[in-house]
Amino acid sequence: MDPELEAFVGLLPRFDLTDPATHRKTYTDLTSARPQPDTTGLEVEDRTVPADPEVPVRIYRPHQAQGAVVWLHGGAWVVGDLDTERHWAVPIAKLSGAVVISVDYRLAPEHRFPAALDDVYAVLVWAHEHAAELGVAPDRIAVGGHSAGANLAAAVALRARDRQGPPIRFQVLNEAFLDDRQQTWSARNFTDTPWNTRAVRAAALEHYLGSQPATPYAAPARADDLSGLPPAYIATAEFDPNRDEGIDYALRLLQAGVPVELHQWPGTFHGSLAIQSAEVSQRQLAELCAALRRALAE
Repeated sequence: MDPELEAFVGLLPRFDLTDPATHRKTYTDLTSARPQPDTTGLEVEDRTVPADPEVPVRIYRPHQAQGAVVWLHGGAWVVGDLDTERHWAVPIAKLSGAVVISVDYRLAPEHRFPAALDDVYAVLVWAHEHAAELGVAPDRIAVGGHSAGANLAAAVALRARDRQGPPIRFQVLNEAFLDDRQQTWSARNFTDTPWNTRAVRAAALEHYLGSQPATPYAAPARADDLSGLPPAYIATAEFDPNRDEGIDYALRLLQAGVPVELHQWPGTFHGSLAIQSAEVSQRQLAELCAALRRALAE
């Protein structure tokens, strides 16, 4: 493991998804203890997207934005909100030059699949319809997210393709949770890695799906056909149960004729990017944002 990251492992709280309320409090307390990100140079606005029900979003608008990204927080579909995600949204907006639309989608287990996906799709449609108001071209809108948020980004790309719109310029999948079957090498062998474990994955799926069978919109790795999807930047962490399904998805996209930039980060673990003082984390964030900037500027 990267030495700078390893120094933090003993300090990280262990998450127990069996009690969502307690887990949410732990997650909120952890993120609230971090210094507030500097929003200088950004216009920040809370909006509500009309849908059934309405979807809260927070928009981070840099000057002379090149495009927009519908950004989806991680948290196993169980935790996360607009406040906890600002530590991601602010640097992404600054480094990529994109308008970041952070989505407060409904959480499980109170709202199971496809509630979160429905919320995300509604925001994607709204972003296209309001592109001029956002100051971007409607053909320069991307989707992206981390972990469960990356699952939703991949899923909404599939849904938008199947419904023939809205068009998505690019997808950013960071440490994505894409496969419910837990059969990859990393899922079988990384059973007790920091933050993300086999037990956490199993509990997350139980909360998200309940008794429903997994469809490709819930677990994009199950999709038989990946052709016609938007180009992708896929990043994986070495010591992460999600690692191999992200790599497999990248290879399948390539085989389907979809351009992919794949970056496997050695020495990292799931969510270690939150340790932003580490040099490897700074490189990870810079690479992700550079890929997004290139995709939206072309």
